[in-house]
Amino acid sequence: MNIAPSRAISANTPSLVPADRAIRADKLFRSGETLLKSLEHGQPIGAADLRTVLTDIFGGSDAEGFWSWKDAYEATEVAQVLFLRKFGAAITARANAPETALAMLTRVTGLVPTHTRRSEESQQLQQFSTPVPLAYVASRAADIVVDDTVLEPSAGTGLMAIFAELGHARLSLNEYAPLRHGILRLLFPGSAVSQHDAAHIDDYLNHSIRPTVVFMNPPFSAGVHVEGRVADAAWRHLASAFARLAPGGRLVAITGSSLSPDSLTWRDAFIRLQEHGTVLFSAAIDGSVYARHGTTMETRLTVIDKIAPADPTCLVASQGIAPDIETLLTWTSRLPPRSPSFAFNGTASSRAPEMTARNTFTLGPATVSTPIGRPLSAPRAPGPVSSLPPRVDDVLVELSYELCDATSMTRRDVTEAFTSLIGCRRSAFRTQDRIRTSSWNLSPWHRSRRPSRAIGRICRNASSPAATFQTPSLKA
Repeated sequence: MNIAPSRAISANTPSLVPADRAIRADKLFRSGETLLKSLEHGQPIGAADLRTVLTDIFGGSDAEGFWSWKDAYEATEVAQVLFLRKFGAAITARANAPETALAMLTRVTGLVPTHTRRSEESQQLQQFSTPVPLAYVASRAADIVVDDTVLEPSAGTGLMAIFAELGHARLSLNEYAPLRHGILRLLFPGSAVSQHDAAHIDDYLNHSIRPTVVFMNPPFSAGVHVEGRVADAAWRHLASAFARLAPGGRLVAITGSSLSPDSLTWRDAFIRLQEHGTVLFSAAIDGSVYARHGTTMETRLTVIDKIAPADPTCLVASQGIAPDIETLLTWTSRLPPRSPSFAFNGTASSRAPEMTARNTFTLGPATVSTPIGRPLSAPRAPGPVSSLPPRVDDVLVELSYELCDATSMTRRDVTEAFTSLIGCRRSAFRTQDRIRTSSWNLSPWHRSRRPSRAIGRICRNASSPAATFQTPSLKA
């Protein structure tokens, strides 16, 4: 990304002790697991905490060259991914309150320290990870469904990819930086993880991968093996990913604010792109959204469907500048539904009616939108992309329902526990006295795992009424 650091300084840290990248990635992963405990209990992670954790796991201090502060920031991002994997489904599961989910995610990210030091690699490759709240909004704009294959060409540490996983999609991740590539392999062992120059992802990526959704936050003006500024770097990444996108699919990109259909510099490029797709949405984002990641430069969210418009020269007008992430969430909630007839992996979708119904909720006003959090399936066995099994159409089975009272911990209990844990106002959740939900919509964590000690204590002290659940039963 073409971002000039604000209140961030280059880290003149000693040269790192040579180590195998796989071992180093494993240490960062273990550091993230340790830091996860603080996030689970709502405790802020300070510089002293990072120094203690990394010094213990790496066997030496940053002053001795065993690790750098860039490593420390990567470890906090690993912790956030693990936190979202564990609790993300519960946080995002309230169908009528995406604003509340966004507030909770913002609160969680406030527990990690601001990035204030830059490494040489992060400067050269313009590594600015996507803030979790922005990744959440981008995932809602993508409107992910179970059938989707989601490609992230510059996946970084997985802060965007985890929302695709929560959407129960199949992931194809790519990251050129060796250390981050190793971290992704540990975080997403059941997904395809490649290591190509994302500016040419369509040329290098395995031809069997045909994504229906593309998430991307590419470098804004940096190129692999290229010294100096590359003015069209972000466009190269976007164009190559769009070329790989399946017909009817959706691309959601975070770029520099200058990459706009309104710009005279890029207008002709967007018109050429609209010979094959439609730019649905474009809005600049105030630099404060990235402040905790060490910059205050404005960015832009662009949404493109790979469906050719009637008039390629008719470009969407920019929404302006979103002053905060809450405003951006409101704007993206007005996006039109995704096409229900696009192809999944080269075969016609049999789920058009389901997708049409889902879009009625997901892309309407934010107050009635469908959650992207869904129960996760068992991890797929890692293997080459070519060995992935072909998709099969879902078997439709008629369901009947039987109401029964639940006396165990309810979804309301879990939600209120999270609210107390991270300091959000509990009154925001009390819009209903009784919650009706399908038992299979509860994540596996709800059903089979005990919550963390802090959450369990909150739940025991809560005096919320029993909820009513709908228990499914199959008809022969």
